[in-house]
Amino acid sequence: MARLLIYEEVFLNEENLERARERRRLRQYLFNKQIPDGQFVLNYRLNRSLYEKLCEEIIPLMPPNKNTRGIDPSIKILTALAFYGRGSYQGVVGIYVLNMDGPMAQPTVSKCLKQVTEALNSSSILRTYIKFPQNRQERNFIKESFYEKYGFPGICGCIDCSHIAIVRPQENEERFFNRKHFHSINCQVICDANCNIISLDASYGGATHDSFIWQNSEICDHLKSLTNTTDETAILLGDSGYPLRRYLMTPIDGAPDDSPEGHYNAKHKRVRSTIERTFGQLKGRWRCLLAARQLHYKPEMAAKITIACCVLHNMCVQSGLDPVELTQDELHVEAERQRRVNQHVTGPPLEQGQRTRNELIQLLNRNLR
Repeated sequence: MARLLIYEEVFLNEENLERARERRRLRQYLFNKQIPDGQFVLNYRLNRSLYEKLCEEIIPLMPPNKNTRGIDPSIKILTALAFYGRGSYQGVVGIYVLNMDGPMAQPTVSKCLKQVTEALNSSSILRTYIKFPQNRQERNFIKESFYEKYGFPGICGCIDCSHIAIVRPQENEERFFNRKHFHSINCQVICDANCNIISLDASYGGATHDSFIWQNSEICDHLKSLTNTTDETAILLGDSGYPLRRYLMTPIDGAPDDSPEGHYNAKHKRVRSTIERTFGQLKGRWRCLLAARQLHYKPEMAAKITIACCVLHNMCVQSGLDPVELTQDELHVEAERQRRVNQHVTGPPLEQGQRTRNELIQLLNRNLR
């Protein structure tokens, strides 16, 4: 008899827990459906269909809840999206008062953010959304896109670095103190003609020069090998902070505007504006990366948040979601803090790089006629 009573009590407890779970699911469903589509995008930066796709892809990569009363993984994803988009815990807590039994505490938000960020940094997600073209057909597709838009041949990407502000780290502080006198990660990005990020390196501190990051990157080795072993032309465009190479074209300092070299510079600047638009769209949508904000995490976690935002950026670009524009004040602050200080590379360029650039100048000049 006593055993039957115990079984009945266990059964009732399970039934009550299932009812509680169902109520939470219902609240979540009603909450999400009550938010107008425009407000949903404003809060979380993704539309509903893209959010559902994200849930399908990363929930299996997130750790399971240790108890039945844990926060639903889909709510964790919304929490992280709200933080990425706002760069503030305060806004995230406010949003979720309507959806939870009470306000979400800052440590809970931080835990949700960590789990979602780790999932977005998984190798399977990165292989899907951030891919440098590995064969000639993929590279030709990017080259054709650049040529159709700008009339500049052989371009398979634009490269630049951007500083992601972080709080002062307790260890190796000197690696992260940049030339603009704030602590940051110097994040190298390569984009295609559609502002899609095809390569990303967020492993260096703000004190590291752009050219050092580039010359120690896998993509540099890959293009060097490609150029030396095949007849294919595969070129990146970079600013004066990079060394001139056969596979990396830079502008010509001091060229008159009405000269062939000046025409090359104008074309170069117009094409390279793609990487500037990429950073603008990335930080406009995911404002936790703005220089005016600071990521209050250790550099390793701040780098993972940066990578997670780049994955989400690509998802938005590939789905055709409209970019979120920065305000004029935000643009001014961002431009000022990202402006290079003494970033020009000194020393003579390699002869092969000089020859390739001269060939491009002649080609562009012929097309101009």
